[in-house]
Amino acid sequence: MNNIFFFALLLGLFGQSCAKSEGKFYRADHKYVTYVGRVDAGQPRFWASGAYVVINFSGSEFRASINDENRYGTVLNYLEVQVDDQPAYRIKLGRKTNDLVLASKLSKGKHRIIICKNTEGENGYIEFVGFNCEALLPPSPLPKRKMEFIGDSITCGFGADESDHSCGDKNANWYDQHNAWFAYGPLTARKLDAQWHLTSVSGIGLVHSCCEKKILMPEVYDKVNLSENKIDWDFQKYQPDVVTVCLGQNDGVQDSVKFCGAYVAFAQKLRDHYPKAKLIFLSSPMADATLKAALVKYITAVKQELNRTGEYNLGSYFFSKQSHLGCGSHPSLTEQREISNELTAYVKQLMHW
Repeated sequence: MNNIFFFALLLGLFGQSCAKSEGKFYRADHKYVTYVGRVDAGQPRFWASGAYVVINFSGSEFRASINDENRYGTVLNYLEVQVDDQPAYRIKLGRKTNDLVLASKLSKGKHRIIICKNTEGENGYIEFVGFNCEALLPPSPLPKRKMEFIGDSITCGFGADESDHSCGDKNANWYDQHNAWFAYGPLTARKLDAQWHLTSVSGIGLVHSCCEKKILMPEVYDKVNLSENKIDWDFQKYQPDVVTVCLGQNDGVQDSVKFCGAYVAFAQKLRDHYPKAKLIFLSSPMADATLKAALVKYITAVKQELNRTGEYNLGSYFFSKQSHLGCGSHPSLTEQREISNELTAYVKQLMHW
């Protein structure tokens, strides 16, 4: 591990403050800072898994001041950071206020940094206060293609990353294996040179959510803070070319009329917001044989009903195997890559990308 990433990792883990930088401080709402994801723009805040910020800058060092909601005084967020084309690295915010060196000892000239929220809305928000570097530079164009991935804990990247805490670690928190950056959605988007949004909440369902969760996806999909059903999202800010829906794992086998009716109604709501997007319905990668068979039947019926109403801008994909080797029987990092490989090939063919 090189010095850049080792220093940043230590700061993230232990919450230490950084030494004063010789650079200039820029507010988080500076026009050169690009946010991708459902962001509360007043004081830039992310709740969603996989929401990210992209910044071009010059100088040998880059610092970020980031607040963590620190829900209940104990829950903290993880980030994924990528500098230029270096491998991305993962850090845990150490406390409510964090002043972090995210890159140091860089060569002179232009650099790019991406900071991605690895944990989900249940962990609370991260709030960007500002950035310190020699100079912020005008942003580069984002990829023209846009994707949105609607789903549950699988889409959030729950239970995949055991690099800091193994599944059986008694000292681990429920979120310590979250890694949205390496979940199938962002992996697929990066392979297809696309932006991404993750509209996902662990435990959520279409007609039934697990784990005593009181919300359903059709009730909260239009919010910035999905897990608490708060802050309306303006859909005009992001019009995706492709929207995938990966729900049903938490619903389980349901009455087919009830489930399919809710699925059709949700698809129609999505179409109202996204008149041109390709809507792709996915089976759950975690599903056992019984649930997968049910989801194949439900999704096939849903497509047929939507076709009957004149809706044909649709796709569907059923994953080839059950992925359940991560924590809580969720997909592991390896399985998230496998899921992404299958989905990437399907979308590439369907969209002629």
